[in-house]
Amino acid sequence: MVRFSLNGQAREVDVAPDTPLLWVLRDTLKMHGTKFGCGMGLCGACTVHLDGVPVRSCQTPVGGLDGASVTTIEGLSPDGEHAVQRAWVEEQVPQCGYCQPGQIMSAAALLAAHPRPTDEDIDEKMAGNICRCGAYGAIRRAIHRAAELAASGVVTDAETEATSGAALADASGGGDR
Repeated sequence: MVRFSLNGQAREVDVAPDTPLLWVLRDTLKMHGTKFGCGMGLCGACTVHLDGVPVRSCQTPVGGLDGASVTTIEGLSPDGEHAVQRAWVEEQVPQCGYCQPGQIMSAAALLAAHPRPTDEDIDEKMAGNICRCGAYGAIRRAIHRAAELAASGVVTDAETEATSGAALADASGGGDR
């Protein structure tokens, strides 16, 4: 039995300790916002926050989560008002939308560490997230816009805003695709 916090709520799962967190989220807990991309931790589609740090859930064994805090796209903001989510909508980033939950989670972690990121910061921290549609220019604009929104007081700390509510599932690709 593994016990951890998921989007601010205590969870307990009875799965093999080597089960990837991605499959616990999607199959055991029926949370479909976090996507399966490559299964090797290379594309970033499955990015979630583990104790505030972005990780690839496809490569994160659930056995190591006892007592940890996990935030998914559904828990980033209870109402979709996180600065990154708002900027994603304002800049019309999603095309196919599949990579967007991972992109948004990585961008949120970037802004938590670098509130005013440079283009170089964005390139470095977002390099592990692949967008097959090539929306990188829009993603960069949205991250800069999110930094502006955050500076004006829009929510940016996913760890303190984590709840069980679904957050902007359609615009962020968080639906069950």
